[in-house]
Amino acid sequence: MQKNTAQWQHSSQVFHERAEEYDRWFENSLLFAIEQAAIQSLDIVFSQPALEIGVGPGRFAQALQVPFGIDPAMAPLLLAKKRDIATCQAIAEELPFTNSSLGAIFLLFTLCFLESPARCLEECGRVLQAEAPLVIGFVPATSLWGKNLLRKKETGHPFYQSARFFTVTQVQELLVEKGFHILTSASTLFQAPEELVAVEQSKTGMEEQAGFVIIVAKCKKH
Repeated sequence: MQKNTAQWQHSSQVFHERAEEYDRWFENSLLFAIEQAAIQSLDIVFSQPALEIGVGPGRFAQALQVPFGIDPAMAPLLLAKKRDIATCQAIAEELPFTNSSLGAIFLLFTLCFLESPARCLEECGRVLQAEAPLVIGFVPATSLWGKNLLRKKETGHPFYQSARFFTVTQVQELLVEKGFHILTSASTLFQAPEELVAVEQSKTGMEEQAGFVIIVAKCKKH
């Protein structure tokens, strides 16, 4: 794995050093429950092997039955391994898989931390099998949740110092540019961050004001 930029090294180091703290956040988290339910509401059909890029401690991979995960930070991978996720230390821009070898890729809350999202999508297109889905979950930059994360970034929050947040339109354009066709989508988290008190049902479609948007796409190159 190539470790070649200050941004990569900083993000990786933070998640390595604070892996236990980040993992504890998922315990009894209403936010995690809402996000997980929104992804599962799309009834995504995929074959194995499936991969999560930026698997972290493996919470989403375990819940979604994704057996493989990569991450540049080592400590979270050790936590994911305890959840029976097969892991590899690697970066999204240089996926250690052969062409057309994966049945699905999940990219959840990872896009904002990538050195090159465009290069990552190129790599996803390369390693995905024909008809295999790419599932992207992200926080839209212009939503209340996105603005909240931007404030955290600006005030030096360790997890978000190197993050770059994207609008729904920007993610759509990037997918099209890299040869992907959007199949379906869902949006959730319309409650404000400081007012999150109840479970939400996700809505079909991509909403800029939602705190979490899921896009399912496939590569038109196949």
